[in-house]
Amino acid sequence: MDLLITRPLPQSVVEAAQEHFNVTVRSETSPLSEDELRTSLADFDAILPTLRDNYSAEVFADVPNPRVKILANFGVGYNHIDVDAAAKAGLMVTNTPGAVTDATADIAMTLILMSCRRAGEGERLVRAGEWDGWHPTQLLGQHVSGKRVGIVGMGRIGQAIARRCHYGFGMAVSYMARSEKDLPYPANAHNNLESLAAEVDVLVAAVPGGADTLHLINAETFKAMKPTAHFVNISRGEVVDEAALIAALQAKDIAGAGLDVYEFEPSVPDALIAMENVTLLPHLGTAALEVREGMGLMAVENLKAFVAGNPLPNRV
Repeated sequence: MDLLITRPLPQSVVEAAQEHFNVTVRSETSPLSEDELRTSLADFDAILPTLRDNYSAEVFADVPNPRVKILANFGVGYNHIDVDAAAKAGLMVTNTPGAVTDATADIAMTLILMSCRRAGEGERLVRAGEWDGWHPTQLLGQHVSGKRVGIVGMGRIGQAIARRCHYGFGMAVSYMARSEKDLPYPANAHNNLESLAAEVDVLVAAVPGGADTLHLINAETFKAMKPTAHFVNISRGEVVDEAALIAALQAKDIAGAGLDVYEFEPSVPDALIAMENVTLLPHLGTAALEVREGMGLMAVENLKAFVAGNPLPNRV
């Protein structure tokens, strides 16, 4: 069976795949082009795609009888794949949940601390040779311990963030989710995003991408937040109306932001880059070797199950 891996992956993952498949590893780190997307459906039996390999309804429509029968996505998020269109074309789709949870939650904590404690601003000061030594009122940020975190989306990753905030920093927890959660610590559940935003000191977006969450975080959300509050996004860039975020920061409606993802990634607006109170990371959510290996090996297990005719461990 011919398998296309659309980006370079850790060698251990490639070797695991090669034990069971005739593997082609695409050398480019950029997403598949429009032509490559269509060609891949006709030239391979299986594909291991990842973020921004945009298998849209239009792509499937242009290849009405694809050779490919499974897309084993590398990542928990699969909003770049039109699952309904894939199913109509006879393809199964899988993802890699669980493997990404802790690493993504750790990046959320990194951003919370960097934004509230002005760590990025401080590092730039030192690197620029402009730090003239400690003094009592330099770079005064917001103390995180004992504050209230609000989490939009309380799935695996949201709960992992809440656990770190509560047990690690004594933070009170509020959240909004599709259903109320049974949690081992006190937490305020909200069914309205603005009421959640108004209550918290740090608001974290941890929802899947896709049409249902497009611009879920918008101007109304930022207007509801305290002027001392910080916003963190580790979900998908399009979950946030980036123009509204910029406007809120410029108007000082919120105190700062920590971002690992962007609406038009990899493009980052100059306005965000120019602001000292914004922490910008290059989509580091799962960027740890062990995690990326775990994701890849999980995708391979999905592929092996498909070939064996067994139930897919992580079908979406």
